[in-house]
Amino acid sequence: MTNQRTLIIGANSNIAQAIATQILNDADQGLILISRDLSTYQNIDEVSARCIPVENYSLQSIKQAVELIPQIDEKPITKVFICNGILHTQDIKPEKRLEDLDVEAFNQVITTNTLMPMLWIQQLTPLLTGNSACKLVVFSARVGSISDNRLGGWYTYRASKAALNMMLKTAAIELARRAKNIKIIAFHPGTTDTPLSKPFQNNVPAGKLFTSEFVAEQLLTIVDNTDIDGKASYLDWQGKAINW
Repeated sequence: MTNQRTLIIGANSNIAQAIATQILNDADQGLILISRDLSTYQNIDEVSARCIPVENYSLQSIKQAVELIPQIDEKPITKVFICNGILHTQDIKPEKRLEDLDVEAFNQVITTNTLMPMLWIQQLTPLLTGNSACKLVVFSARVGSISDNRLGGWYTYRASKAALNMMLKTAAIELARRAKNIKIIAFHPGTTDTPLSKPFQNNVPAGKLFTSEFVAEQLLTIVDNTDIDGKASYLDWQGKAINW
């Protein structure tokens, strides 16, 4: 019987699905899954996983989803994975030069990669605060590291992840005072074989293109081995710290 829950937001992504699969193999862990598309999970037993669909990721939809969580399950949430993110779409491509900067694309990427995860944290914090330890993971990227930027380019994506990292670090300082049980982790999964990385896989060195299953296994191990210390950690898929 499950006595704690893992919450996955953006549960339809490839890595999120791999995390969910591994969590479902743990008899002590239940799942709460939030996504605009939950069709992948339609055959999962409700005892093991509860699904909360969202129409979009507006603040109103986020509030409504969070309000539903204690109604469907009162067990403590000990792990949260916020997996939303955008690198490119049919209309948005990472910039190679200054001339490629586009206001609408910038606003969309910043909203998705930076503001949206913080709105989830804002709404979830009252629910997560308590006596149970909670590890809260947000998918970041190494290209968000200002000190590690040696190649340039990708202005908007880099900016969105750098801004996310700053907000996560700032939130961790606040939570160290008011929600000492919560640990924030900004996670760089490496280049994973997903639709997000497809256009860029030709430049990936041999052995550095990971499966979602491998990344999920690495991440769950990292989460289990990371202490709650009142700070934000910025970690890669090996569990190694990245310079902010």
